[in-house]
Amino acid sequence: MINLVPYYEIIEACIRNLGIDPVTCRTEKAGQWDLKKGSASVWLDIFPSSQNPDYGYLQALAPICKVPEVNAAAFYREALETNHNLYGVGFTIYNDKLYIKVIREVEGLNFSEAMAMINRIGTYADDYDDYFQKKYFNSTGSRAPFN
Repeated sequence: MINLVPYYEIIEACIRNLGIDPVTCRTEKAGQWDLKKGSASVWLDIFPSSQNPDYGYLQALAPICKVPEVNAAAFYREALETNHNLYGVGFTIYNDKLYIKVIREVEGLNFSEAMAMINRIGTYADDYDDYFQKKYFNSTGSRAPFN
């Protein structure tokens, strides 16, 4: 069975590097953290493979917004087309919600790569949550609920 603790330590070093106390970001489940980048939440998760207990993953995921009821086809198309211009991450839809995510195996993970993943997800999420909220929900800047 894979020992994920060394990878937890890498993620906590990255969070500290952002000037945040990682203890304040931990969730109730080991290997999960919740932090903010501007208006965006960034969820980090290290977990073992359900297929192979000797294998693990790091996922960085950020909620963007709900799929709108009006102009949904344009919304889907824009999210998909935007994927073409993103580096190493992508939009995904799950339960009628748009997320941006990156996932990789933990084997060989180092501080620099983890830091790049966290920064990339945080920066894109902070930009695109505001963009999609404003374009597809309203132009006043008030947030559409994610739930």
